[in-house]
Amino acid sequence: MTRIFAIGLALLALTACETTKGAGKDIQKAGDAIEDAATTVQKSF
Repeated sequence: MTRIFAIGLALLALTACETTKGAGKDIQKAGDAIEDAATTVQKSF
């Protein structure tokens, strides 16, 4: 029973890592878009 629990916990941790990794990529893309927009506005002044 303990072994099954440990395997389940390990799988959950791996899934969480992938989810966090994906969220990090999404946040980075949003930051890049904001940075590009800010650069465009600065160039227009």
